[in-house]
Amino acid sequence: MDIAGKTVLVLGGWGLVGASVCRRLLAERPARLVVTSLQESEARDAAHVLQHDIPDGTSVELIPWWGNIFGRFEHRTASRESLLADHPNRTTLIHDIFDELSDDILQSSALYRLIVDHKVDAVVDCINTATAIAYQDMYGSVRNTLKAADPEGRYDGETVERLIASQYTPQLIRHIQILYRSMLDAGTAMYVKIGTAGSGGMGLNIPYTHSEERPSRVLLSKSAVAGAQTLLLFLMARTPNGPVIKEIKPTATIAWKRIQHGEVLRKGHPIPLVDCTPEQGVKLEGSLKLKGEGIASPTGKNLTAPFIDTGENGIFSRGEFEAISSLQQMEMITPEEIADATVFELKGGNSGHDVIAALDSTVYGPTYRGGYLRSRAVQRLAKLEEESGVPSVAFEMLGPPRLSKLLFEAHILGHVAGSLANVVNTDAETLSVAADALIRANADIRSRAISIGIPILMRDGVTLLRGDSIKIPPFRGDWELPIVPEETEHWAHAGWIDLRTENMQAWKERLARIQAETEAHREDDTSSRNNFPMDHWESFQTMPIGKIAAWIFTVEDEGARMKA
Repeated sequence: MDIAGKTVLVLGGWGLVGASVCRRLLAERPARLVVTSLQESEARDAAHVLQHDIPDGTSVELIPWWGNIFGRFEHRTASRESLLADHPNRTTLIHDIFDELSDDILQSSALYRLIVDHKVDAVVDCINTATAIAYQDMYGSVRNTLKAADPEGRYDGETVERLIASQYTPQLIRHIQILYRSMLDAGTAMYVKIGTAGSGGMGLNIPYTHSEERPSRVLLSKSAVAGAQTLLLFLMARTPNGPVIKEIKPTATIAWKRIQHGEVLRKGHPIPLVDCTPEQGVKLEGSLKLKGEGIASPTGKNLTAPFIDTGENGIFSRGEFEAISSLQQMEMITPEEIADATVFELKGGNSGHDVIAALDSTVYGPTYRGGYLRSRAVQRLAKLEEESGVPSVAFEMLGPPRLSKLLFEAHILGHVAGSLANVVNTDAETLSVAADALIRANADIRSRAISIGIPILMRDGVTLLRGDSIKIPPFRGDWELPIVPEETEHWAHAGWIDLRTENMQAWKERLARIQAETEAHREDDTSSRNNFPMDHWESFQTMPIGKIAAWIFTVEDEGARMKA
């Protein structure tokens, strides 16, 4: 894309890589550059510093934005710990992660507001999402929960809720859902993620741990979340009509931001120097206290030394940096190289470092042999149906229940009308009456549907034929739900065979569209231009239920595969 004149959002723009990306983007003359960070001071500082990098004669609006993008907009400046410590906020946090994505959850999201309010054309995501999620330390939450149990094995609500809120996968999935919907609503054209391998490119023998076993479970959790995010982005990249998705995944130490002598800060705070003389030493007897307050004496000074600032990865001493960046250790890559590759990809180039493109080129997709043999399998199934006299409609093992519902409805229409063309040429009321009569008379169709959990809503709209269990509505913790018109319509659409007149009218319209689109093709066009010519639909003289369901999923439900 042409970056000039566009609005670009850089998530994590104050960080090491984010700052380099921002500087590189300014050379492309965007109209607006939105720079984000967790803290207000960081976002404002980043925007102030970047003013000096705007090319002469160019006007770029620099917009600082701050807060946590993984929560609600109203809570974006609150710490996660403060939200977890408050019962109403903790409950809201859990529901925002685990409930179905509603308009309220979406539009309350800080990330949604950020992307939609600024109508961004492109997003460069430099936030280390894997660290933000995995370093909530689910292992520690499990330990705390087990310790909090009383002698009867009962747990207090807050401890359990904290454990629930620390689950990695649901948090990542919700983040990806909101990210995707936000970019769709904003009309965002491209998203580039600066990802991570979680281990600096090293393997399971990585010597850098978090005071745990080697390799560290917390560190591997970070790698697992990073890998899961990459695959979710891979799926997003295969979604039609969405933004172009790319990911640059550095696998080395990223350095550096500055080198100087001064106070060494840990998580933004100085490290007080203390001293413990031999006379103050404790004897290794009995037990060892991991916290020994009052043993060492404060010196009144803070730790200072020459250091190298590697941004989000921390401040290292010369010895630490020399070790981690050595050959056969993590080695090193510079943020400027990452920024160059990122902007090159944004502009439509091929840096050779986009892992989404690499996955695209190496995954094993559909094959010629698979397609060739598919027709044989379909023919064999059809022959067995004919020989046995038993229809093969749906078993509700593939899902969703909507697929089984559509297949059975098409099957019923085939019984009462005979063909696709006849459905189009018969009024909806007549189809509804005939379908209702068929279900009343044909116990075999009824049984095959309700036995797999697909209820039948009769023509009157209030009588439901069902088995012991139903697939829709799904169980969400309540075994009994109120019946209201809005929910009934949703359930009927999602997984109930619907014999009402209005649904028959919907079938007439969709089949008429199939017929019209097919007949619009020139009859003498025998080229490879059309995927589904007249003979695919068997000249509308049958009711090919699988083909029709596939068309509905592809066209009506916009569920088409984009890449082969």
